[in-house]
Amino acid sequence: MSSTVKSLKVTYNPINEKNTFTNGDWVSGQVALEVAKDCQINSLLIKFKGKAEVMWTERHGQTTVVYHSKEKYFSNKHYFIRDKDAKGDDNQTLLTSQNGETYSSVVAPGCHVYPFTFQIPFQSFPSSFTGCVGKIVYSLEARLSRSMRIDKKDSTKINFVTKEDLSRDTWLMTPQHESKDKKMKVFTSGTVAMDVNLEKTGFFQGEDIKILACIENNSSREIKPKYCVYRKHSFFARGKRRVNTKDLLKEVGEPIPPSANEKVTRVITIPHDMEPSILNCNIIKAEYRLRVYLDVKYASDPEIKFPIVILPATQVPGMAPPPAASDFGFEPFGNTDPPAWSVPPQPPTAPQPLDAPPPYGAYGMYPPLTDFGNKY
Repeated sequence: MSSTVKSLKVTYNPINEKNTFTNGDWVSGQVALEVAKDCQINSLLIKFKGKAEVMWTERHGQTTVVYHSKEKYFSNKHYFIRDKDAKGDDNQTLLTSQNGETYSSVVAPGCHVYPFTFQIPFQSFPSSFTGCVGKIVYSLEARLSRSMRIDKKDSTKINFVTKEDLSRDTWLMTPQHESKDKKMKVFTSGTVAMDVNLEKTGFFQGEDIKILACIENNSSREIKPKYCVYRKHSFFARGKRRVNTKDLLKEVGEPIPPSANEKVTRVITIPHDMEPSILNCNIIKAEYRLRVYLDVKYASDPEIKFPIVILPATQVPGMAPPPAASDFGFEPFGNTDPPAWSVPPQPPTAPQPLDAPPPYGAYGMYPPLTDFGNKY
């Protein structure tokens, strides 16, 4: 580390107890720079970006093949100090001090704080995500450039959760129904059948899934209804797909004796911390299934699988700076004098509506996986 620049640190201000952000929220924070002596700076900037990325390797004989893909959502820069020779673009803004003055490129000894504010675009972006070979990241990165020196950087991630609108995404409220019957063979005779209903497709974190089933056991053995919620992560790159599955919730119902018909109700609670479904990313999918099956001894188990969508729980609206601070924001409004920190935030201008994600069925069902059998 250079003896002149002692530290460079970027931080942001949480806007709710869950420390999450969503579409249209304002992200404010500070870049703190500490120097030991007078320092000439070429440029000091803060970048706000969102992207998805997947990468994994596979062995094909003696060759190792890398599968890699990226998807960029937005990238915007705010300069506190800009290199005189740098060319600006539509995604760059030159910030000024609270007095409306440009920041000096010569920094005196001590600690200097540079405030910033970005607005998250109103488009429908996928939520933050971390998987085995892929991630969706929204981050703030500060970068300090000096002549004849290696750039100094610091970054921090924010937790972004996309906003859902059930009034428009009516397919999430669509009920589901399936039935299945199976004739027993070898060690078990007779037939078993089940008729299963779900009241809808989309469920919020912490919400109950109510499963209604009519089960007919016309076999020679007792059977047990079983329930499993599992997730499926899919990653796409170079025409290939990598899949990772995991059972999350398992429950077992009461046994049903031979020659009996019963109506069974089961309630499964979605954990509050279960990650939301991701269906609006081209290279990463996070999906969920509810598997309802009958455990029959010495026979293959008849099963029904329902696609379910996990939605983020209701969010606390984010705080927004007054329109006069829009020079900090995503698009300039012509005012270059941001407010003092003591000014309470005010709502921004009226937001544009979110882009509605396509219905679940538009993504299609994936082909069966040869290495996962019929379980998934």
